[in-house]
Amino acid sequence: MSLKAPIRKHHAAQVLQCPPARQPEPADPCAMVIFGAFGDLTKRLVVPALYNLSRTRVLPEEFALIGVGRKPGTSDSWRDYLYDTLKSYVGNPVTEFEVDHIDDAAWKRLADKMSYVAGDLTKPEAYQKLGGVLANAEKAHGTEGNAIFYLAVADRLFGTVIDYLGDAKLTQQTEDKNGKAKFWRRVVIEKPFGHSLDSARKLNTQILRTLNEDQIFRIDHFLGKDTVQSIMAFRFGNGLFEPIWNRDRIDHVQITAAETVGVEQRGSFYEVTGALRDMVPNHVFSLLSMVAMEPPTGFDAQAIRDKKADVLAAMAPVSATCAVRGQYGAGKVKGKKVGAYRHEPNVATDSNVETYIAMKLDIDNWRWAGVPFYVRTGKHMSRRDTEIAICFKQAPYTAFQYTPVECLRPNWLVLRIAPDEGISLQFEVKRPGPVVNLAAVKMDFHYSDWFAKEPNVGYETLLYDVMIGDPTLFMRADMVEHGWRIVQPVLDAWAAEKADFPNYESGSDGPETANDLLHNDGGREWRPISPTGCNKP
Repeated sequence: MSLKAPIRKHHAAQVLQCPPARQPEPADPCAMVIFGAFGDLTKRLVVPALYNLSRTRVLPEEFALIGVGRKPGTSDSWRDYLYDTLKSYVGNPVTEFEVDHIDDAAWKRLADKMSYVAGDLTKPEAYQKLGGVLANAEKAHGTEGNAIFYLAVADRLFGTVIDYLGDAKLTQQTEDKNGKAKFWRRVVIEKPFGHSLDSARKLNTQILRTLNEDQIFRIDHFLGKDTVQSIMAFRFGNGLFEPIWNRDRIDHVQITAAETVGVEQRGSFYEVTGALRDMVPNHVFSLLSMVAMEPPTGFDAQAIRDKKADVLAAMAPVSATCAVRGQYGAGKVKGKKVGAYRHEPNVATDSNVETYIAMKLDIDNWRWAGVPFYVRTGKHMSRRDTEIAICFKQAPYTAFQYTPVECLRPNWLVLRIAPDEGISLQFEVKRPGPVVNLAAVKMDFHYSDWFAKEPNVGYETLLYDVMIGDPTLFMRADMVEHGWRIVQPVLDAWAAEKADFPNYESGSDGPETANDLLHNDGGREWRPISPTGCNKP
């Protein structure tokens, strides 16, 4: 049963009663340099996000976009390549960026400021050439010397590119006599940031020889989603929930990030990464830390990141006995037959790499002591579903002595991140009739019912934050290292053992052993991922 909200017309009237929404501050004039100009990330996410910023007039007028890559090409050929990609998204519901049409004026504002530099990123000559292009962009577009360097390249090149940028003095910032920067230089680094605790520490040490921490923006596109950012607004903007957000009232928390896609054409990447490295120390821990953090003293970047870091610091390394791995076999996903992971391109026929991970995590602090956090993520699952589900402790049975025990269910508060963004609350009511029978119902908020949905790939907010120098949604060095510290024992144990793969069918909710992880820990159960799940609020 669902207690539906009013129709959208009534919603709009209610929303308009609020004070007018604050508008984004103008971003600083700047140039943005994308290393990996012809890469998948650039065409699929970064440039569509910049186009959206242009379309909504958030992109600064004094802006230049410079692509750098190995591929021979010209500025015109790069523009054409990206425009053709953008056009392919029109009316295409399977892409991450569905649009009805291209706003040619918005595209032209961006395209007129684009240029391309062909060069080998492992050679100093490329950076010398880039320095000249940046100087020309400053004169032509008024960027005032500000520059963002976006590393949309293989992670093995992160340290190399930053070293060469430093050698070419492209990362140096200047200050006036009052210590205020005349112009700034910032570097955006994609995941994976290391492959282990040791490699993450080495990479941090290497790049901090060239950059200050406040110049580094370790990006996680999960945090660009409005529904992720709204977690803090929901917790700290409502007096109703914060008093019960603790070990006294909450039994456990489940975080799920399920995907219906397989590894697609990324077999080579996945063979050296796996589900744990790909998702848990970054995406999943970002969600967990926002749910579990203490109230910050203010909503500035340092206060928020300090509280999130405190959560990760309070988490002990996970034992391999508290983790389950899986690898998908053949099956059906959304009614279509799909093959096993070991039959994917560029995957070993005896691969030991996991495509599913579930683990139990404990936070050893006053608020969360004794409250387990269960996390899981996997590919080729039954349904795409990213959510945070808070299970509250069961009400006492005393007043309902004639009600079967199994009919007294715990209350669930569910924060849906994707694809059906919203929040639902499940609770018990009495069924109509002369006998006291309980029924579980839910109140359900959908973002789409209240707010107009704009085309968005999740990078718009993050790129804008880099332009204004706000690091709130980006990982600090200590946060990255804590993430790897927590999962390192599991990585070490799995590297030394051969798994019995495949152990779950494509299109299912994962391996059976993942159910044992919860059942053996107080008789708990995962919430079903499948839409047919009977207790899915």
